[in-house]
Amino acid sequence: MSKSVSVPALRAKSVDELSEAEARGEHATLDDEIAEHDLRYHQEDRPTISDADYDKLRRRFEEIEARFPALAGEGSRSRRVGAPPSEKFAKIRHRVPMLSLGNAFADEEVLEFVARVRRFLDLDAESTPAFTAEPKIDGLSCAIRYERGKLTRAATRGDGEVGEDVTANVRTIRAIPEKLNGDVPEVLEVRGEVYLRHADFARINERQAERGKQIFANPRNAAAGSLRQLDPAVTARRPLQFFAYSWGEVSALPATTQAGVVEAFARLGLPTNKMMRLCRTPEEMLDQYRVIEAQRSSLGYDIDGVVYKVDDLALQRRLGFVSRSPRWALAHKFPAEKATTIIEAIEIQVGRTGSLTPVAKLRPVTVGGVVVSNATLHNEDEIQRKDIRIGDTVTVQRAGDVIPQVLGFIEAKRPNAAVPYEFPKLCPACGSHAVREINPRSGKEDVVRRCTGGLICPAQAVERLRHFVSRNAFDIEGLGAERIELFYKEGLIARPQDIFTLEDRDRRSSHRLMEREGFGETSARNLFAAIAERREIPLNRFIYALGIRHVGEATAKELARHFGSAQALQQTAMAAQDQTSESWSDLTSIEGIGEVVAEALVDFFAEPHNCEIVEELLKQVEVLALEAAAESSAVSGKTIVFTGSLEKITREEAKAMAERLGAKVAGSVSKKTDLVVAGASAGSKLAKARELGIETIDEDAWLKLAQGSE
Repeated sequence: MSKSVSVPALRAKSVDELSEAEARGEHATLDDEIAEHDLRYHQEDRPTISDADYDKLRRRFEEIEARFPALAGEGSRSRRVGAPPSEKFAKIRHRVPMLSLGNAFADEEVLEFVARVRRFLDLDAESTPAFTAEPKIDGLSCAIRYERGKLTRAATRGDGEVGEDVTANVRTIRAIPEKLNGDVPEVLEVRGEVYLRHADFARINERQAERGKQIFANPRNAAAGSLRQLDPAVTARRPLQFFAYSWGEVSALPATTQAGVVEAFARLGLPTNKMMRLCRTPEEMLDQYRVIEAQRSSLGYDIDGVVYKVDDLALQRRLGFVSRSPRWALAHKFPAEKATTIIEAIEIQVGRTGSLTPVAKLRPVTVGGVVVSNATLHNEDEIQRKDIRIGDTVTVQRAGDVIPQVLGFIEAKRPNAAVPYEFPKLCPACGSHAVREINPRSGKEDVVRRCTGGLICPAQAVERLRHFVSRNAFDIEGLGAERIELFYKEGLIARPQDIFTLEDRDRRSSHRLMEREGFGETSARNLFAAIAERREIPLNRFIYALGIRHVGEATAKELARHFGSAQALQQTAMAAQDQTSESWSDLTSIEGIGEVVAEALVDFFAEPHNCEIVEELLKQVEVLALEAAAESSAVSGKTIVFTGSLEKITREEAKAMAERLGAKVAGSVSKKTDLVVAGASAGSKLAKARELGIETIDEDAWLKLAQGSE
């Protein structure tokens, strides 16, 4: 193995100091890390990294993409929001997606946020728009729909597109009116945060302890657990509170500003936070942050920062959205809180892609009002760099997550018997070798050690199967994590295609499923029916279900839109092994599909067993085309390239406008391009479009076309 620069050494460099090769290697590594943390947090409920650390990873990833645009790609899973809804509840699809907010941890980042807004809108410093500033409630997001003023349904955020139906439970919350007052819109979906006051949280835990039941770690967990009760009577006994601060679908807004709409909410009878302020300058925004931070401990409920929003709703619409969050809003987080405790053990967890992640098992300690017993150690290099050992007294930091991070050990308290931790070279799940691969693009060692066992590794095989049937993949009711693990152990399901042959094999078996412990005729029949319902699946969900590295839900949608069929994607990826081929150019020209995602697709389909799985699945299921955009337009489904300097709107605004109308925006011109919008000083892209006979229009024609479609 050749000697290479370690990832921590690279991350000590600023992004401006990275060479293109170093950036490409670190970009791929960061993409892997972000994907793993998304999986653990959103699907497994086992986070191993703090909120602040996760944001640092994502921020560095985005900084690398900003400096090296060719690396930019959807493989970062940057569009992922929240977590899949629980199988315990019925589902409600949000008519307007519930997105998350971008985060800031320093004043300078807030100033840069304001500058970005000005740049996007092409405003000068004297024309800074007004912003609202309000406490960021640490609770559970909820959307409540009113029709003619009456509450009709309520849902959690879920994954941003589909949430859990908690209507019956929300009706028991006294703070939420069953009927709104005064002149109300025909349809009004109110969004806000369900939370618990500190005093109520303490009383709930006292009752839990008296009854020998689970003690909640913090008010947010207690609020989430209370709202997600299957029995609404339990929710009714919990004094949940609610603040309204936003909206989804609405037939007619009662005001033209953020502050005006929230004031209207209060008049309608909805609880709103009285600490919201309108700020005319960045300095006023930061002043309000200090005011709210100073009152944090006396509020009686948890907040973890301040949210800024552009006040003018017309400007909000122009700014639109990027990735998983709106361009017009930002969460300014409070500093992390710290404590000291002892590391009693180090546990290695094996992820779906074979990654070995170290987690410190802590002597339970309270950090910022939350009792924690686990902390992330990130990776092998971090353990070595910080010289963390079992038995050490360590400083831990929590910044919004239950799982904090270990900052370092206290040397004076190190036991004499503590020895350096030796990271395992064998997978704890299957005994296969665990290696740190050399990244072929950068020549550097990956930060993550991975099990080489592949599908023979039970941890990987089970995790891949869990992913395959997860909510945003095949979504097979009754085939949850525990049942997948059971069926795998009993040899009933080893590969994804086995799911669709299970009923046929069961008929011929001498030990029928209905005869197994925990099953019966009805449950077996229901499971087979649920599997049968998934023999038709949209292409984007099929691609996502395959578990290809770097291919999240958003990337799967882009691939589905571009290729139209699983066979076309497979054929292109196989032909793209030659990076001088037209197939490689086709892959990398897709907006958001950079070299990292393209290489992951090539690597996946270069493995014969992966091709076999896809081919066997296609014999069992019918893959449907991606559903058409909700709003059809003259450019829906078309691929557009913007080139040259735009004068009336910014490039970012033009791109956002095209995507809002259902178009695909590509970074380069190819035979698959439908339209090129050429601004001033357009160069090689315009020339290539003319050479290929592709339609070209100027900025004025684009604005006329787009405005006529909206």
